[in-house]
Amino acid sequence: MKNTVTLVGFVGNTPEVRNTQSGVSITNISLATSRSFKDGEGDRQSETEWHRITCFNGIGKSVAEHVTKGAMVMVTGRIHYTKWTDQNGTDRYGCEIIAEQVDFLAKAKEATSDEPKKRRSK
Repeated sequence: MKNTVTLVGFVGNTPEVRNTQSGVSITNISLATSRSFKDGEGDRQSETEWHRITCFNGIGKSVAEHVTKGAMVMVTGRIHYTKWTDQNGTDRYGCEIIAEQVDFLAKAKEATSDEPKKRRSK
């Protein structure tokens, strides 16, 4: 049996880093993946899904240092489901990808300005 997933997409946020009381570093990012398809009328449609990616220790440190919002990355990892009970006693469920490898494919595109750069006068 195997629980492996590979996702390629664009990072939707600045990496969020936190440390547990036991000293484990956890970095979270959101990752957008998209697919295109033709609907019943033959029109091209696009659908985007957002994934929660959790990176531990060394992988997380590398992601925090080198990844910015808009970067394209490939994440290989495993799907992890969680269940908890909220304050009202309602069962809640979550899903995340635990990253085992993150490859940096493309940096985020820099914002471009339509205005030409002004020259400094001496």
